[in-house]
Amino acid sequence: MNKSFKILLGVFTMLLVSVQSAMAQCAMCRATVENNVSNGDTTVGAALNIGILYLFLAPYLLLMTLGYFWYKNAKKKKKMSL
Repeated sequence: MNKSFKILLGVFTMLLVSVQSAMAQCAMCRATVENNVSNGDTTVGAALNIGILYLFLAPYLLLMTLGYFWYKNAKKKKKMSL
């Protein structure tokens, strides 16, 4: 088997294993928000939404930063080879 295929298979397996714990936390968050909203406190829901957006954007910002540095490095190498 190809080395990159083994790595991809390993990453996919790890993602499948972690799905159950991710779903459990979603239920806990929902229960917390429902409990606080029923008690009249709506600030927890807004803070939870900001936290979700933060977790959503962090990997994309990291990939964009890595892509930028990769692009600059590739451009510099190409310029030096000419």
